[in-house]
Amino acid sequence: MTVSPVKQQVSLEAFLEQPETKPASEFSNGEVQQKPMPQGEHSRIQSKLGDSVNQVGEPNQVAIAFPELRCTFGGRSIVPDIAVFRWERIPRQANGRVENRFLIHPDWAIEVLSPDQSQTAVLDKFLHCSQHGTELGWLVDSAEETVLVVDGSQRLQLIRGGAEVPVLPELGLSLTAGQIFDWLVL
Repeated sequence: MTVSPVKQQVSLEAFLEQPETKPASEFSNGEVQQKPMPQGEHSRIQSKLGDSVNQVGEPNQVAIAFPELRCTFGGRSIVPDIAVFRWERIPRQANGRVENRFLIHPDWAIEVLSPDQSQTAVLDKFLHCSQHGTELGWLVDSAEETVLVVDGSQRLQLIRGGAEVPVLPELGLSLTAGQIFDWLVL
């Protein structure tokens, strides 16, 4: 008979005092879970998506995509692969510089599914985000070439091929699922 290890419960405050890990660890329901190490396809999609959002969002002061940014809100501390914040919601210091700690929900959270990552865990994260004000969540699955979208009302959409993927409306960015996966071909 095998005995599974007992997971120790930890408080959010105790978790936030711990040193950061690589890859990042997240806190949910008293438990700490380390994210999987990103691989090639994951890294490429994350980089291109973040760049695409920032190319249209930053010059117009509409939104900024932050890769691997810790967001702590609603009793959890998560690290989406990309956290997009509308310009006016970005936490700033008195001198205008970006804050280091983001104690608010992102407007749009993006996760690129890694081979060892649980879809259920990511969906749970998106549901938590939407319950606390996040308008959009994307689960990008390169193996299936799909983007599962969770909107603010927790409605799910599965996007494939030439279908356009919803983004924050004021961003003015147009992307299809097919375009996202075409980035994997060099």
